[in-house]
Order: sequence, then structure tokens, then C-alpha cells
Amino acid sequence: MVPLHISISEVRYKVFLLGKSGVGKTSTLAKLSGCLIPTVHSETQGIQTTTVFWPGKILQQNKAFMFQIQFWDTGENSTKKYDHIMPACLDKADAIIFLFSFIDKSSFEDIPHQLTRISTPKDNTTKLVMGTKFDQFAHSEITQRDIRDFEHNWKIPILKTRNIPDAENQNSFNDIAQNLNIICEHLWQRDLNIGGKGPPGDNKISYC
Repeated sequence: MVPLHISISEVRYKVFLLGKSGVGKTSTLAKLSGCLIPTVHSETQGIQTTTVFWPGKILQQNKAFMFQIQFWDTGENSTKKYDHIMPACLDKADAIIFLFSFIDKSSFEDIPHQLTRISTPKDNTTKLVMGTKFDQFAHSEITQRDIRDFEHNWKIPILKTRNIPDAENQNSFNDIAQNLNIICEHLWQRDLNIGGKGPPGDNKISYC
């Protein structure tokens, strides 16, 4: 933890979660924010925003930051019913996390289409992909080769999360910490790229 007498800089980001209905966007958001994971699926109505404060230390600089990440979540039906929902979620977004379920291959196969539809030549938005329901590996429809091929072809890392209500479990915190660290690393690297600070360096971030 960061000692109380040390002041740290705060950086703010907007991150949009995008994926088919039922892949686990709301559950993933609940897990990343330390809230109870819902046991029953319910389509998100309108737009839901959740702010997560994550203290991270950039190891190369030995400097700590408070990452304030505002996650935006919306239901697939809402984006189809209301024309303003998708533009509002994409507006000034620093990152988009495309979600799929390991037990729904169609949701994984939809990711390239979503990436192509959302991306533009001058787009500086960070793109990440996250697979949900990784705990149900026995029923997984996605192979390790599928993951490797996607990461090789798109140059985008695939994060993994287990959507189970185990908030008190140490493994659950490690899962959250790993994913939030990776998200913050890519957001930080995005800022460096926009600022013309040169090629990617060793910008590993650890929880502090």
C-alpha cells in the first residue's frame, strides 16, 4: 500500500465495455470494482457507469499514480433501440474493452467485426479484449490456439476473468489486480504515444 504521507498524482480515464448480450459485461464490471457479482443475468438498461480507483506504481519510474477509471457499460438491446447510446459511450473514450465468453464461440468470432466497425485510421483509443467465464474451462469453446492466433493477427492481448462470486478469495483479488494493472499499463502507454515519448518501453505497473 502507498504510505499515507506520500502524495500521488491522479490520472483519469474513460473505458467502454463492449460485447454481445450475456457475455458477462456487468459481472466483469462488478468484479473489477469489488462489488457483488450478480447471480442472475439481467440486461443492462441505458448506460451504467462505475468508477474504480486503482493505486499503481510504474516500476520503470518508481513513481505511484492513482488511476481513476470510469467504466461505461450498456446493454446490446439499448444500443439497438436508442441511437445516442453508442456515440455517448464512444465519445472521448480512452479505451475500449471488447468482451467475449469462453463458453460462447460466436461472441469470440464477433470480436474482429466489432474491431473493424469501431476503429478508424486516426483512432488513438486503446483496444483490449477480455474473455469472461474463464472458470468454466471444461465447457470452453475457445482453444488456446484460437487465442494465440487472435493475439498474433491483431496484436491485441486477451485478458481473462472468472465471473464467480468469490470476492473474499485471494485468487479473486489476484485476478482483479492482474487485469487492472494490464489495463492501466496500456492506458499509460497510450498517453506516452500521444505525447510523442517514443516507442513502447518497460511500463509495467504494480498494485501499491
